[in-house]
Amino acid sequence: MSSASETLVNQPERLEARLKEIPREPGVYFMKDSRGETLYIGKSKVLKNRVRSYFRDKHHHAPRIALMVMQIVDIEFIVTDTEAEALALEANLIKQHQPHFNVLLKDDKSYPWICIKNERFPRVFSTRKLIKDGSEYYGPYTSMKTVRTLLDLVKSLYPLRTCNYDLSEEKIEAGKYKVCLDYHLGNCAGPCEGFQSEKDYHDQIEAIRQIIKGNFKSSIQNFKQQMKSFAEEMEFEKAQRVKDKIDVLENYQAKSTVVNPKINNVDVFSIISDKTHAYINFLQISHGAIVRSHTLEIKKKLEETDEELLQLAITEIRQRFKSQSKEVYLPFAVTVEEDLKITLPKLGDKRRILDLSERNARYYRQDRLKQIKITDPDRHTNRIMQQMKADLRLSEEPRHIECFDNSNIQGSNPVAACVVFKDGKPSKKDYRHFNIKSVEGPDDFASMEEVVFRRYKRLLNEEEPLPQLIVIDGGKGQLSSALKSLEVLGLRGKIAIIG
Repeated sequence: MSSASETLVNQPERLEARLKEIPREPGVYFMKDSRGETLYIGKSKVLKNRVRSYFRDKHHHAPRIALMVMQIVDIEFIVTDTEAEALALEANLIKQHQPHFNVLLKDDKSYPWICIKNERFPRVFSTRKLIKDGSEYYGPYTSMKTVRTLLDLVKSLYPLRTCNYDLSEEKIEAGKYKVCLDYHLGNCAGPCEGFQSEKDYHDQIEAIRQIIKGNFKSSIQNFKQQMKSFAEEMEFEKAQRVKDKIDVLENYQAKSTVVNPKINNVDVFSIISDKTHAYINFLQISHGAIVRSHTLEIKKKLEETDEELLQLAITEIRQRFKSQSKEVYLPFAVTVEEDLKITLPKLGDKRRILDLSERNARYYRQDRLKQIKITDPDRHTNRIMQQMKADLRLSEEPRHIECFDNSNIQGSNPVAACVVFKDGKPSKKDYRHFNIKSVEGPDDFASMEEVVFRRYKRLLNEEEPLPQLIVIDGGKGQLSSALKSLEVLGLRGKIAIIG
């Protein structure tokens, strides 16, 4: 294996030499990065052909694959006797190594889309299936509620057909169809009987396309023109109905516009992480409105940095949601596609939308933690312990914590209390109350020194387990007094203490 750290795509001769070494046998291959970490594990009936395909026609690769190929420094392989053996070995190795590009964002969730059917008079409806029949699909959306809201808005503005008749010109002229109840309710303009022209219907469809994309301007201008025309012709009832549609559109636009309407066709990404997981929020902005939002949870495997996780998430999420945006707002710079513009907002509307994304990621994390606490309390506890260990830089998880505080009544009757937490939960049977014996007057420091000494001298005498963490309610003085007691007992440095 080569010790070179430069990627293979930048070393054509070395790449060709390495490809020649790979046999035409079934087996499993490993893509390695500059740190020797496994980027991807795959299997093939013919190893040489499969591995070579990554470096041929690179411009036709999906963004995720292209990003991986840019990082490959070396290739390793294991030969098997049959393709079936390679398949079984691949599955086991993926479970063992959990490479970035094998496990990230793999799920079977099907997202809803809005479909404009490829028909003479197109229907507009929601679907979870993409059929390659020339129809237009907008999405995917992460919430069916968003899809329903958009469709309700569209149908309140424009009369659309819902029937699945073949409305060819010949059949309409032959009078094959009759208008249905939707026509009499005003929900359809009756193209099945020729009451609505194909051009008029397609003008509506074009306006609907713009609304779905988040652009309300053209529809509002068109309705205002109609309203003015009806008013000039003294048709005030029709003018009022059009005005109601304008109000509906402007109200929806006001609710959905969260930033400057000039911010258009932009993807926003932010990341919040802890010791074990990262949460990447994605917002898609069109004409100042959030048209899509999604938060991804990633389990860390190799103490990946936020930069690494965000880089991978950007590629995967943009591919999944088929984003065509040419600009992204990020909290920090990462490597992305060559033709993608990166903006790191510091002030103004751009910063505000990035802050909103971060807030969404934080709320999602809090919600997930609440769910885990209910469904898997042990996992929740382990996660909290790991996070506390990392945040407080402890040598072990603080499974047993004891907290101390003092009090008195205007300088007299000094008392103290010790509350205990075990595995992140209050252990009330271990709570202790102390009457201060050796201190006269309001001396908080001496009181703390006494109570800490009494507590741990007793635990040592009774050979009871000591805490991993002591928390002192007070400043440097109280903390120094508690440390004096631990030093006398020979416990300083053996128990972590904070104040």
